[in-house]
Amino acid sequence: MSVECFLNSDITKTLLIMANVKHGENIPQTQLDTGMAKRKPVKLGWTTEEVDKITHALNSVLANYSVHFQKLRNFHWNVKGSDFFDLHMEFESQYKEALENIDEIAERIRVFGETPLSNMQEYLRHSEIKEGSSQLGSDLMIRELLNDYRVLLQYMSAAIEIAGEQYDAGTENMIKGFVRKIEKHHWMLSAFLAK
Repeated sequence: MSVECFLNSDITKTLLIMANVKHGENIPQTQLDTGMAKRKPVKLGWTTEEVDKITHALNSVLANYSVHFQKLRNFHWNVKGSDFFDLHMEFESQYKEALENIDEIAERIRVFGETPLSNMQEYLRHSEIKEGSSQLGSDLMIRELLNDYRVLLQYMSAAIEIAGEQYDAGTENMIKGFVRKIEKHHWMLSAFLAK
């Protein structure tokens, strides 16, 4: 192989690039700064204060939603009477949806490098929604859930506002999706109660 062919080959170009990398040439400064890599970074450009505001709001939603989820399962298991089949199926559908949403909220908190609330003791301590009795009639179960929706919407609206103030479109869009579904559940169970 001639010297000229060797200098024009792809292997030679790759070797030259690698040699330059070792000497720090043509590399953006951010890749050389290992000091940043050793420190805990602020996720996605938000300040520690902004992360605290967002994750506190998300944990408040998470706590309330988790107690609501358990209440839906309780009602699913324990509903009785002539409305059993309709409500048993509806409560199951809603608790499955709630479980998916809870998982999204917890994972969103992890995106910010924070730890979501994760056990019933924490949920109950931070939740405005309280556990429900397993001895309620179906009408009282629905009234409890309607109240839960109002509480959830209050905390979700606060989370949307906080996320908007921090320019956190990901959290804002996620919670807005939950709001639409909960508003629909409120409407449907309100209509069921008006029978």
